[in-house]
Amino acid sequence: MLNDQNPRQIAARVLSQRLTSGEYTENLLDIALAAARLSPVDRGLCHELVCGVVRWQKTLDALIERKTDPKRELRPALRNLLRLGLYQIFFLDRIPPHAAVHETVEEAKRAGYHSQAGLINAILRAYLRETDEIKKILADMKISQPALGWSHPGWLVEKWRKNFGDANTLKLLEWNNTPPKTFARVNTLKTDAAKLTERWREENVECDFVRRDFLGRAGSPLPADGAHGVTRPTDFENLAFELKSHPPLNSLGSLRDGWFYLQDPSTLVAPALLAPQAGETVWDACAAPGGKTTFLAQLMNNHGKIVASDLDANRLKLVKENCTRLGAACVEILPSSTVNSRTLAKFDRILIDAPCSNTGVLRRRVDLRWRIQAAEIERLRATQLDLLNHAATKLKPGGVIVYSTCSLEPEENSEVVKEFLAANPNFKLESERQLLPFDDGVDGAYVARLKN
Repeated sequence: MLNDQNPRQIAARVLSQRLTSGEYTENLLDIALAAARLSPVDRGLCHELVCGVVRWQKTLDALIERKTDPKRELRPALRNLLRLGLYQIFFLDRIPPHAAVHETVEEAKRAGYHSQAGLINAILRAYLRETDEIKKILADMKISQPALGWSHPGWLVEKWRKNFGDANTLKLLEWNNTPPKTFARVNTLKTDAAKLTERWREENVECDFVRRDFLGRAGSPLPADGAHGVTRPTDFENLAFELKSHPPLNSLGSLRDGWFYLQDPSTLVAPALLAPQAGETVWDACAAPGGKTTFLAQLMNNHGKIVASDLDANRLKLVKENCTRLGAACVEILPSSTVNSRTLAKFDRILIDAPCSNTGVLRRRVDLRWRIQAAEIERLRATQLDLLNHAATKLKPGGVIVYSTCSLEPEENSEVVKEFLAANPNFKLESERQLLPFDDGVDGAYVARLKN
């Protein structure tokens, strides 16, 4: 029987569900934690165990293979238990190693694997005797076999080494295996930075401002359109926060009331570069879940019209929920098929936050490294180019398109833009930027501003 106050048992269940449900680990974990009665410490432990095991899966499996018969296939549930135990021994310093072994063996028994509990105990205790030696081997693998040592797909590591060099690739691999920070954008449609931080103090939220050059500190990300209503760089200085410590986020009244939106600073660049003006008509062509949409409404102070659509009509529910919560009243939500089929007046500005491989956000989405395939990048590139070409037909003369992804791959970024420009000589590239985690300290992202 599941003990909803046992973080290891909950972690084991989520890891098992991940193998059979097809759902993303983060979603399964959110559901499990919402139903559990855990202290903040145990909640954090459960989250760390699940995400850590998925991130380090390849390395953990290599350790398992050192101690098991390759001719005998382990049941998935037993493999997950061994991964949990080994993760605690080698990657989680706050858990005493003997306690990690004991708890893992007990979890095997609770799960009904009494006959295999001895095998788990033997493997984990053997590694306790070899801890120092194995830690040296793991440290060496990070340099000599980075894909195995940092638990990433080999083809992706080799691709990054060619694009970024060995030193930056190692920095990127380390970044991806580090728990992500929590960032928030103040929603000025409902409050301001001073009022939000005061409320956070009352809610026991510890925060700090985020300062980055692309947020207006060392130069504006915004073009000098000269039109009235444009948000100037100074407005961006108190826009983003890092939440250093906080109660469960869904318990915060400030979140429920729409005073802020959880959003990595990298995702603010595309709306800022689009620089929508009050009174204009804007199309957010890939809007779900609504973070960029609601920021566009914030930049326009709800004056004008934003049409928000998405290729996945089901995800538009999230856009509606976020627009309602944040008070983005100037947004009309439509399926992409409706926007494409209707004869609408053309748009002043169009944002295309294109579907992509998401290689810039592997730190946040722990499953993605095991789901992405090399062929997927080329398939996505065709979709991305189609979106750009179609958007060009919906743009007014003199209008602006901003194309963005959260990919690190040039095939999805600069190469898509170059191909589009070659086929559409009436457009020019005004600016572009690639954010890299190892240089910019945020999620990876690419943004290009195109004008006809």
